[in-house]
Amino acid sequence: MSPHPSGYFTPLPRVLAADDFDTGMNGWLDLRPNFVAPGFREHSDEIDLIHWGPTMLSSATFAFGGTHGSAQGTYSLKISSRAHAAPADEPPAAGSMGLAIKRLAVPPGARRLRIEALIAYKAEQDRPGLGVNDLRAFGFFVDLQDGEHRYMPGVRYVNAIDGEPVRRWQFYSPTEASDEEWSYGRDGWHKAGIDPQWFGERHADGSTAATTWFDDGHQHLIYNESDDKLNWTPISLTIDLGSRRYERFSAGNRTLTFPDGAHPTWAPAYAEIEGLLNPVFFVESGTDRRVSLFVDSVVISAETEENA
Repeated sequence: MSPHPSGYFTPLPRVLAADDFDTGMNGWLDLRPNFVAPGFREHSDEIDLIHWGPTMLSSATFAFGGTHGSAQGTYSLKISSRAHAAPADEPPAAGSMGLAIKRLAVPPGARRLRIEALIAYKAEQDRPGLGVNDLRAFGFFVDLQDGEHRYMPGVRYVNAIDGEPVRRWQFYSPTEASDEEWSYGRDGWHKAGIDPQWFGERHADGSTAATTWFDDGHQHLIYNESDDKLNWTPISLTIDLGSRRYERFSAGNRTLTFPDGAHPTWAPAYAEIEGLLNPVFFVESGTDRRVSLFVDSVVISAETEENA
């Protein structure tokens, strides 16, 4: 498929995927546990992966506004939580998040990687009021592994904590937590830095054991004046695969500055997944109200040695 015609995207020379959700799910699905224990039980239960909110195709139909559609077409990918949340400084409650993942592999000779998308976010239109501060956070990252390390570069927009606006970006960064501390007292499958969207110590201000606030990260994204209206905002993240470091992040009309040498946690490589390239989008509820992240037209591209 050729890149989406939207002028919001500037892909690197080799387009790996250009997902317009008018054509279907395009390989994006819910994240589920690894059912490898006896009786096909999940391998661990530190975090309940069974009851997260669903990933679905959506025409963005609202009670008052009718069918909104996507940025250029009818359907987008809708990632939703359930109407459940825990305090910001506690591990995520079952159902308090929704997550969508696409499973790919790093192409031969890849040196740089770029993930671009159009996004919008909303609280469920189930009660009067704007609802913007019921959504705690959303973000996206990519699960990567080479011959030495598994690492998950990404960004998280902390929208509101306890109903109070924050409106600030952070990025995933190294953690000094032990594997046991990272996994809420279980020393096993999950190595420190892996799955930072729900592991690691969490703090009341919305930060975690593996996040760093951008110095220039305050940004008021478009939510609109009513829960039945969407405005699509472009986001773009570029990663240097050779150094495993961040290169560039932009959201809307802002380009945010990473500190020199910024990078996520470099965890030891896991078995059987060398060459992994799994982009992930997620959303978090801050109250007992369903919230959703709408994603349209994801473009994943790379620069390789032959087209550098």
